[in-house]
Amino acid sequence: MIVMHAELPIDPEHREEAIERVEELAVDSRAEDGVIDYRVTTDIEDTDVIRVIEQYEDDDAVQSHMNSDHFEAFQAAIGACLAGDPELYRYEVESKTRVM
Repeated sequence: MIVMHAELPIDPEHREEAIERVEELAVDSRAEDGVIDYRVTTDIEDTDVIRVIEQYEDDDAVQSHMNSDHFEAFQAAIGACLAGDPELYRYEVESKTRVM
């Protein structure tokens, strides 16, 4: 499984637009083959940071997502809402265990 974690610093003046765009991205992304989960949150300590937590079955699913029309449209539009450079982290997970 591949887990991706994105942190998007949002310009407060464009916060509502950014939230709408990322919510739409999440809905479209969850419908993709190979996507296990795709969640969007705002940071409770810094409400101008949006976090995206993505889970994929494999690298093919990641590549398919990155090349999807809805992701490319999101990439083209979100730039106007950002207050800085986004950060994206990738984790390759061999196993998953529920602890609680």
